Amino acid sequence: MKELEDLKAESFSDTEHTALEATVWKKLDRWVLPFCTMFYLLSFLDRGNISNARVAGMQTALKMSNYEYSVALTVTYVPYIASEFPSNLLLKYVGPNFMLPAMVALWGLVATMQGVISNYSGLLACRFFLGLLEGGLFPGLVLYLSFFYPRERLQIRVTTFFASASLSGAFSGLLAAAIEGMNKKGGRPGWAWIFILEGIFTLVFGIISFFFLPRSPEKARFFTREEQSYVMSKLRQDGAVADDDKKDAFSWVEIRRAAKSIHVWLLAVPLFFNGKSIIFYSLTLTDYPHLSGATLYGLAYFEPSIVASLGYAGNHAQLMSVPPFAVAFVLSLISAFVSDRYHCRGYTTIFFSVFELIGFSMFYGYKSHHVRYASLFFSISGTYCTAPALTTWIANNSAPHVRRATAVAIAFIHTNAGGILATWLLGSLSPAPNYTKATVTFIIMSVGMVVFSALNLAYLSRENRLKAEKREKMSKEEEPDGLGDRSAWFVYNL
Repeated sequence: MKELEDLKAESFSDTEHTALEATVWKKLDRWVLPFCTMFYLLSFLDRGNISNARVAGMQTALKMSNYEYSVALTVTYVPYIASEFPSNLLLKYVGPNFMLPAMVALWGLVATMQGVISNYSGLLACRFFLGLLEGGLFPGLVLYLSFFYPRERLQIRVTTFFASASLSGAFSGLLAAAIEGMNKKGGRPGWAWIFILEGIFTLVFGIISFFFLPRSPEKARFFTREEQSYVMSKLRQDGAVADDDKKDAFSWVEIRRAAKSIHVWLLAVPLFFNGKSIIFYSLTLTDYPHLSGATLYGLAYFEPSIVASLGYAGNHAQLMSVPPFAVAFVLSLISAFVSDRYHCRGYTTIFFSVFELIGFSMFYGYKSHHVRYASLFFSISGTYCTAPALTTWIANNSAPHVRRATAVAIAFIHTNAGGILATWLLGSLSPAPNYTKATVTFIIMSVGMVVFSALNLAYLSRENRLKAEKREKMSKEEEPDGLGDRSAWFVYNL
C-alpha cells in the first residue's frame, strides 16, 4: 500500500482536477449507487408488500383481525430498531461489501417464507426476522455512501436510493396486479405468490451483489490508482473521512460525543415526529382505509387500501395506488438537487415539513374521499423529501467515523420508535373512523418538525460564526487533534 499512500500525497494540477472531477463521481454513480438503490427498493418492497398481499386476500385467508394485522407490523419494528445501532458500528469493521449483501440475501429468504405460511403465528415469526435483518440497511447505506462521496454530494445520492422507496410504492402496485394473476398456481393463492416471487428476486440479487460491491474507494476495482487517490484526498479535505485511519477506529469516547451533540438531538426530535407520521395511517387505514396523510412506512403498508375505498377494486385499486408515489419520486430528486447545489438542508426540511402539515390538515378538514386521496400527493411527497434531508444533515455534520455511525443510528432509532408509538397511540386514544385526536396530535407534530429544524439551523449557524472567529485567532496546527466535527476547520452544513 506504500505506492498508494504516495499517490494520496500528490497534488493535482488544474487539468487533472477537472478531468478527475468529471470521471470519479460518474463511476461511483454507475458502480455503487445502483446497488444501494436496489437494496433499499427491495427492502421497502419486501417490507411493504404485505399491504398488497392484504388487498389480495391474505388477511381473510389467515383469519386475522385488523388489530392482529397492526401487531404484525409492530413485531417487524421492534427488532428493526434493536439492530440499527450495533449494525452501524459493525459495518466498517466487518466490511460493507460483505455485510450489506448478506443482509439482503438473508431477508430475501425470510420474505420468501411468508408465501408458504399457513397461520398467523408463522407470519409473526417471519415479520420478526424480516425486521431484524432489514433494520441495519437504511442507516448502513447512508454511512456506506459517506465513505465514497463528499458532504456536498451526499444528499442527492441518499435521496436517489431513498426515492426508490416511493418508486417501490408505485412499482409494488403494478407488480402485485400482475402476480395476482397466478392465483391457485402450484396450489398457492395469489397473495402468497407476491411474497414468493419478490422474495426470491431479493435473495438472488443479494448473492450477486457479493461479487460487485466495493469495500471502500481504495478497494474499488473500477478506479485507477490516481482516481482512488483523488477521491480519498477529496474525502479527507471535506472531513468525510479522517486523515489518519487510527482516528476512525472504534472508540467509546466518540459514541459518547455523538450522544452529547446538540445538533443530533435537535434533529432526533423531528425524525421522531416524522416517524410518528410514517405509521399514522398504518392504523387509520386499517379500519378506515380511505384516510391519507404524511407517511412513509404506513403508506407503504396501507396506501393500496385507500384507493380501494374510492370505488376501485382488485387490480384497479393496485394500479391507482401508483400516482402519489410517482409524484413523490420526482419531487424528492428535485429537492435533493437543490439542497446539494445550494447547501440548504435546513430550508429543504422546513419547506417539505409544511407539505406534510398540509396533508394532515386536508385530512382533518375534509371528509370527501377524493380530497383525502388528493392529500396523499402532499403527505407522501413531504415525507419522501424531508426524511433524506434530515438524515443527510446529521451525517454531514458528524465526524469522525464512529461519531457519524452513532449519530446516524440515533436518527433511525428515533424514526422507528416514533412509528411504534404512533401505532399504539392511534389504537388506544383516538377512536375510528376519523381518529380526530390523533390527527390533531400529528398536525402539532408537523409544526414541531418545522420548529426544531429551524432551531437546528439557527444553532449550526451560530456555531459556524464562532468557528470562523476561532480560525482568525489561531492556526490549524495550534488546534488539538481528535476534535472531529467540533474542529474550527469543520464547517457545519446548513
